[in-house]
Amino acid sequence: MFQSKEVCLQQLPYPKNAIVYSHSFRKPHAVLLYFHGGGLLYGDKRDLPDCHIRRLTEAGYSIISFDYPLAPAAKLPLILEDVCASIRHYLEHPLSYVCRPLPYLLWGRSAGAYLCLSAAACGQLPSPPSGILSYYGYGFLCDNWFQSPSSFYRTFPPVSADCLQAIPKEIHPTGSLQTHYSVYVYARQQGCWKDLIYEGREKFFFLQHSLRTCDRLPCPLFCAHSTGDTDVPYEEFLALRTKYNASSYVAPCSEHDFDRDPSSAFTAALLDASLAFLHQLFAV
Repeated sequence: MFQSKEVCLQQLPYPKNAIVYSHSFRKPHAVLLYFHGGGLLYGDKRDLPDCHIRRLTEAGYSIISFDYPLAPAAKLPLILEDVCASIRHYLEHPLSYVCRPLPYLLWGRSAGAYLCLSAAACGQLPSPPSGILSYYGYGFLCDNWFQSPSSFYRTFPPVSADCLQAIPKEIHPTGSLQTHYSVYVYARQQGCWKDLIYEGREKFFFLQHSLRTCDRLPCPLFCAHSTGDTDVPYEEFLALRTKYNASSYVAPCSEHDFDRDPSSAFTAALLDASLAFLHQLFAV
């Protein structure tokens, strides 16, 4: 049985809350700082399936789920700084979240995993995480896939640039499927995803917002991917795993967020592999 509470991050320049998930009876031995997916264009902190929360909290890991500002209203420098600010807030105010200061790990799905990897690699955190869980994440290590039209999304009904008029122009930390998902589809159909999340010279995108110049992460990495991922190529996963000698789980299927089905054998196997990685870090 797990319980949840909301924590307000008052020092940030716009309203923002985090959700803390913990087991009702078991004392945790570490905390997972979680960041959601959505291509940096949609999503919110409530996207974790209950089965993930239940398995991890039962195993002794509290979870803190954060929002972050979404593109195109926010660009990558602001998004990453917000993620780092959330991590720093936990490190500076741990008792606002959990009963005692606990070691922390970073956990993200898709774009959230990219942000976790980037935050760990940037060297701006007061102390490094004990580990990173990357579910179908990326580091823009392979060329072209993120700035070329996606053959998968080109099979969807065409989405016009008018979709951009339906989302807020001001900074906002959540985006529903109903209002924001069409922007992601549009971006992937047109091959303009990078242009919506980043402004500046391409040279600095690769220097500052990819993992190409980061030879070593400050902690162990676990990464998971499906062989037929429709959003992030399997080659990107292979490059990430090889570059950082990561522990991994591979699902032989053709879905991006393959763990969204709680009844899937792939979901169960992924959570088993994640817990094995975590238990090894903490000698549980």
